[in-house]
Amino acid sequence: MMIKDKGIDKRGEILLEALPYIKKFWNKIVVIKYGGSTMKDKDLEKHIIKDIILLKYVGMKPVIVHGGGLEISAEMEKRNKIPQFVNGLRVTDKETMEITEMVLTGKINTRLVAEINLYISEGPGNGVKGIGLSGEDAQLLTVKKHRVPELGLVGEVEKIDTEILTILLEKNYIPVIATVGVDKEGVRYNINADVVASQIAISLQAQKLIYLSNVDGIFKDFKDPNSLISSLPIDQAKELIKSGKIQKGMIPKVDSAVQALKGGVNKVHFLNGKRAHSVLIELFTDSGIGTEIIR
Repeated sequence: MMIKDKGIDKRGEILLEALPYIKKFWNKIVVIKYGGSTMKDKDLEKHIIKDIILLKYVGMKPVIVHGGGLEISAEMEKRNKIPQFVNGLRVTDKETMEITEMVLTGKINTRLVAEINLYISEGPGNGVKGIGLSGEDAQLLTVKKHRVPELGLVGEVEKIDTEILTILLEKNYIPVIATVGVDKEGVRYNINADVVASQIAISLQAQKLIYLSNVDGIFKDFKDPNSLISSLPIDQAKELIKSGKIQKGMIPKVDSAVQALKGGVNKVHFLNGKRAHSVLIELFTDSGIGTEIIR
């Protein structure tokens, strides 16, 4: 007769609960937008990276798109520049663009890739590696100047060439993308990372698009922590923006989520990256966590 241990039974149940989701998402692409205040805690960052590596090892194809707004603002302030925003988008002059590129590609991107490769190198690896990209690489992101002129060197995505991503995913790499793009004249632009994540998810026809931030999801009333919405259809999401219940930096996130769903992405999730293993709980358990936006 099998002797039962309640603690072991519970862990076994959790693993079995994950099985149908692992089967469902096998070989599927998931785009994860990582940024904001979740980057402030470097220990937390390591846990998030490990969770993303786990997605790879259970058969998914993760793609990381990162911003770095807080670190850009901090670097600007060191140089006595005051960050300015219009509708959640950073006003970017020439000096701000130089700072943005330095922080995104030279600092954050290399740090995330190093973290992936360091952790993988501690085990068998199985050919998995992290690799850093920006929109300039292999013409990944071709952009045009944003329609709002006062934003300066802020770009809108005009074209995405996913050839390099497709090759890397097939070769077992985890791409890590910094959101700097270039126009047809070779001018570099800052691009909103939420928008880039959405457009890449559409181009790759991703199964999932996940936004990691420092809030639990979307609320009916952002002042009421008990009003979290677990599942939100597109039409209701638009209505929350119109009514002012979704504000500031959440506006481009939700707009991008809606565009992703219209473009063929299966589901979009808003998760609190500060909650332990939020990505794994959302993808591999029945109860989930955060807010999902659905068609």
